[in-house]
Amino acid sequence: MKSPFPYSNDNKRYHTLAFHNLQAYGGRVCKATVSAGLSCPNIDGLKGTGGCVFCARTRETRSVAEQFAAEKARILAKYPSARIMLYYAQNSNTYCSPETLSGMLREAETLGAFAVSVATRPDCLDADKARILAECPLPLTVELGLQTVHDRTAETLNRCHSYADFLEGYRLLKAHDIRVCVHIINGLPNETAEMMLETARTLGRLRPDGVKIHSLHVLRGTRLHEMYQNGEYTPLEKDVYVDITARQLELLPPETVIERVTGDGDKSLLAAPRWSMDKIAVLGGIDRRLADLDTYQGRRFGDEAIG
Repeated sequence: MKSPFPYSNDNKRYHTLAFHNLQAYGGRVCKATVSAGLSCPNIDGLKGTGGCVFCARTRETRSVAEQFAAEKARILAKYPSARIMLYYAQNSNTYCSPETLSGMLREAETLGAFAVSVATRPDCLDADKARILAECPLPLTVELGLQTVHDRTAETLNRCHSYADFLEGYRLLKAHDIRVCVHIINGLPNETAEMMLETARTLGRLRPDGVKIHSLHVLRGTRLHEMYQNGEYTPLEKDVYVDITARQLELLPPETVIERVTGDGDKSLLAAPRWSMDKIAVLGGIDRRLADLDTYQGRRFGDEAIG
């Protein structure tokens, strides 16, 4: 059945990344995920230690070039005509000198990437880094970790930055006309459904270029895993996650690209929620919930945006 949502060419009732890539680039774009070997200010002691409670730190010994070659081969074996985006994903990829950041962007171009995505924290940006990002010769997205607009939750997560810090970093990027995709997580400790909806509602008013949504993953070896084992944390059930995510989509502007509505935790480390491993079931559940509610992305989005 054709969707009533205008940013769709199938039955989806939200603005998928596949639709965006088709409209913007004429076809499939896939991410080659690499690590640049950088850290975070809540890991190395600048702001805190231990990292976020949900973060399982892994060590990558291969060079970026070796990682990219392996990822490219994997992608093209499945999608021979895909364009490849190099994705600096692990930790905070602007937590470095401007010269290092510039070198990372040049390397993406040298390796033949079609585009580049840089994941970072909002408090790891400044005017020099924003300028370097804006001068990237490839199509660029900065993936900015927010997770929640609620500072008390952020403290529980050991984020070591506030929502005000997020706004400062976000506005710095947008002042340089940089495409920004914001990450939020559902099922954070002690958050109610209304708190999760408030995160989406508040974020929507900023009109971000993209949003990624997923459930909180409990990975073995993390502080969150200890909380889970001690009964201090209980993950969302699948049906609850599906309902909240569908209602969050109503609050986000229709032009915002929804780059993810569920995530893949490392299966070798994932303790909970195990339902998140069945990505097709989660995606299908969200599609059905939107159809059952006869709703779609942006249905409840307000006209007034935060400047």
